[in-house]
Amino acid sequence: MIDALVTGGTGFVGANVVRELLTQGRAVRVLARPGSDRRAIAGLDVEIGEGDLLDPASLRRAVKGVNSVFHVAADYRLWARHPEELHRVNVGGTRAVLEAAGEAGVSRVVYTSTVGALGIPGDGTPGTEATPVSLRDMVGPYKASKFLAEQVALGFAHQGLPVVVVNPSAPVGPWDVKPTPTGRMVVDFLEGKMVATLDTGLNLVHVRDVARGHLLAAERGKIGEKYILGNRNISLAEIGALLSEIAGIRPPRVRIPYWVAWSAALSMEAVARVTGAPPRVPLTAVRMAKKRMYFSPARAVRELGLPQTDVRDALRDAAEWFRAHGYVKAR
Repeated sequence: MIDALVTGGTGFVGANVVRELLTQGRAVRVLARPGSDRRAIAGLDVEIGEGDLLDPASLRRAVKGVNSVFHVAADYRLWARHPEELHRVNVGGTRAVLEAAGEAGVSRVVYTSTVGALGIPGDGTPGTEATPVSLRDMVGPYKASKFLAEQVALGFAHQGLPVVVVNPSAPVGPWDVKPTPTGRMVVDFLEGKMVATLDTGLNLVHVRDVARGHLLAAERGKIGEKYILGNRNISLAEIGALLSEIAGIRPPRVRIPYWVAWSAALSMEAVARVTGAPPRVPLTAVRMAKKRMYFSPARAVRELGLPQTDVRDALRDAAEWFRAHGYVKAR
């Protein structure tokens, strides 16, 4: 019997979920596409089930004999030449995974959403799982697809599938192989490329706490409920100051006006539409930065026992991992 199937186990959050499961002595199967980048789980004692979210037959094979499913996989791109691909994978793929899990009779499903699918209060207070939100509040096709996928997951829970939803904020830490936009920000800072910031902020959390939060949600979460897996609300300027302390590098002292960032991103996307290469700064990222992405993890801390590792440690662990794995060029 396989204890857990992890979709997206070769990605940043998924690989850390796999590691937490293995730490508990659990037997793990990872759904991975043929030819996918598996560096994040290289050398781990896991079973690989080759398949794809858009291949229902492969999903049925993957969930066979599995006790619980952690559906972490997603198409995470803030720019795509064909935005409909995000909907097909994130919404259609989620529906296919949950259908397969239901047919297999699994005992628990944890669906990985994002705080990007939640509402942000207009008065500046942190968002919660209950903050009102609608599809029209979603900025860009990625957030829209994740919002709709979350609704699919909650719909399956309403129909009786034992689904718990988790909403990670911005994780940082080891095994960010691609890396993610937050990880790229850390790498850019360490290489001296982060010379200016926008007046914005986000909720940072150690990726290990996010991984543990998944396991806690499977164990203690209420079916059909959502849990924010986050920690500290922090501005970009504060992140720069913390990284400066950790790395001994001067923090950014210039703040870019929003309209300058917007214009630059618009130009980059114009080039991207011609070349097909993703823009370094997608316009969606700049639009998202117009609001501070601040959220409260209080419910997950209270009901799940979500750990709250100091974000300094999260940034330090990320910096050390990126340096140890050759992401940062010698200065």
